[in-house]
Parts: sequence; C-alpha cells; structure tokens
Amino acid sequence: MSLARVHNFSVSLDGFATGEGLSREAPFGHAGERLHQWMFATRWWHGRSGQEGGNSGPDDAFVRRFEPGIGAEIMGAGKYGYPGWHEDPEWKGWWGPNPPFHTPAFVLTRHTRPPIAMEGGTTFHFLDTSPAAALETAREAAGGQDVRIGGGPTVIRDFLAARLIDHLHVVVVPIVLGRGVRLWDGLEDLEKDYAVDSVTTSSGVTHLTFDRTGR
Repeated sequence: MSLARVHNFSVSLDGFATGEGLSREAPFGHAGERLHQWMFATRWWHGRSGQEGGNSGPDDAFVRRFEPGIGAEIMGAGKYGYPGWHEDPEWKGWWGPNPPFHTPAFVLTRHTRPPIAMEGGTTFHFLDTSPAAALETAREAAGGQDVRIGGGPTVIRDFLAARLIDHLHVVVVPIVLGRGVRLWDGLEDLEKDYAVDSVTTSSGVTHLTFDRTGR
C-alpha cells in the first residue's frame, strides 16, 4: 500500500505551526514568513524561484523530498485559502494558475464546490469527509504512488491521531510564537508508534523524522 507522508512542516520551539490572526493579507498570521526562512535559503527554493545560488546542505536535501513518489495531496481548508474563501466563487488557492502540486489535490472542507482544474496537472477536489475516507479517495487517485498530507496543523494532527501518517517530517525552527495553532496538542505518546530521528543543521533548525513502526 502507498504511504501517507508529511514533508517540510515547520513549527516553532513552542509547537506552533501558524500564527494568530490569519487573513488574506497574512496567510500565517503574526508568524509571517519566519517559520519558512530556512526553506527560502535552499538551492531548491532558489531554483524554483528563478534565482541562482542557495544553500546546498542538509536543509536542501530534506526539502527536495517533497515531490518524488507523490501522486496526490490532501490539505485542509486553511491551507487552501484565507478565512472566508468559500464565500468567493473565484478563489482558486494561493498559488496562481499553476500550483506546485501537479497532482490531484483534495481539500477537506465543509464548504464543497465542483473540482477546479489548474495548469500543470493540479486539480482541486473538495471533500467533506473523515481523514480515513479522504486518504482512501486520494490513494485511488494517486495510482499507486504516495499521498502527501500537506497541512495545516489541524489536518496533520487529525491524521496523526488516527495513526494514518506513515512518514512525518517536522522542522523545528528556533523562534517562539507564543500563540497560534499548535501541532502536538492531544498527541500524547505519539512517539511510541514511530521510529524518531533528528538532524540539526547550521541554519539552526532541527529536522525530526517519524517513521511509523509495525506497518
């Protein structure tokens, strides 16, 4: 069976994966882009942005695992759009006409709408269903490849609580946010079901990987 994977998911030292006060103008609230500066410095990101240079060390190696072997993505309503996006029939996500997924992408939301086909192979599908049912649907669409669980923190927490995630990559960024949405709440003893490894890099971040045991 294909795997359910999480990659490059950044959290603060106090466990927040997004800040408070999310809006169309501030997708991560008061956190701004501070959780993702490590990624912006990589050679991978520079290349995607049409720039030269960038860090080619361990951060770059980790971030490149985002794409290979992925056949579908699942994301929450909060990743797809700003609070209230469902009231805008023209909203098609944050990423412009050619989103970076290039696969079927399933948005978990109470506000469903018809699928939206984008450039580059991404089609957004809108589901009001459980994590287990969404994963089954995404696996069918993935054609034997893995499914990426893209966030935000509430969605990843729900999938972890149901032990549906096989590989989890969390990047602990050395900042304190103090408020927002936390990843780890309610997941006591999660580590008992996973083999955990860590790598700290010169950028100051720590890459934690959780691989589910007993699959």
